[in-house]
Amino acid sequence: MNFLAHLCLADGDAGLKLGGLFGDFVRGRRALRAFPEPVRQGIVLHRYIDRCTDQSGVVKKLKPRFPREFRRYAGIIIDLAFDHELAINWWRYMPGSLERFDLETRDLLRDNAELVPKKLTSFMRYADRHGLFAAYREEDVILYALAGVGTRLSRPNPLHRVSEIWPDMAPQFKPAFREFFPHIQSEVVDWRKTRSTTTGS
Repeated sequence: MNFLAHLCLADGDAGLKLGGLFGDFVRGRRALRAFPEPVRQGIVLHRYIDRCTDQSGVVKKLKPRFPREFRRYAGIIIDLAFDHELAINWWRYMPGSLERFDLETRDLLRDNAELVPKKLTSFMRYADRHGLFAAYREEDVILYALAGVGTRLSRPNPLHRVSEIWPDMAPQFKPAFREFFPHIQSEVVDWRKTRSTTTGS
């Protein structure tokens, strides 16, 4: 999953939100020690969500539908496409407006700037300036983000040309997301119950 979904699945918990954002930039158990326990739990949850997503039957069925050239990068495209679907259907899954959620998230990041991993700082500044999480409702923003991801990959890739396949793939993203997201929400609820039981809280 991408940033907005991880934030949403944190269900308002500040530590889980921060960890959800940091998860892709913190590798291994040793690196976890640099963070307070609530943020560590958020990073662990981030990794759990990503595993569940990779193992999802919905996602596995969707990937082969991509044109061959894009199939290697289908997971990246699906992650951002699902953030787009979450943004335009925010009212189905979260109370309050997406704009308010975006502002609160940016405030949270500013208040915890000393915790933000270095590799994430430039992105977070960009997200703050442009209200990026709310902007995920716009297809052009998603396509621009995918092109940006492509520039950071080590090998040549077609992510700057996702616009070519978007008209055919977008109608498939919608039902896939609506089937997938309630399932991942349920998985996260179970994860939190398990963590609460094992920690005795």
